Amino acid sequence: MEATRVNWTDDRLDALSDRMDERFDRVDERFKQVDQRFKQIDHRFDRVEADVRELRTEMQGGFDQLDARFDSMQRTLFLAAAGIVAALIGTQF
Repeated sequence: MEATRVNWTDDRLDALSDRMDERFDRVDERFKQVDQRFKQIDHRFDRVEADVRELRTEMQGGFDQLDARFDSMQRTLFLAAAGIVAALIGTQF
């Protein structure tokens, strides 16, 4: 049996070309939508990054205050221990 032969006329080729152009135009439109979504996502990441920086700055300030509190507590404990030692020495004599 002989295979079916398809004749491609100029009109059929033009129609195929037009359909391909339409489909590529649709693909281009979809890529434009994807590009817009990526811009939105980039904007959101910029906001998240700014929030993280702000949080890090706040935490660093909090750690500085915490360090100051620990230094103050350490001085207080040292003075209390020195007072107890002095009181124990004073009671021995």
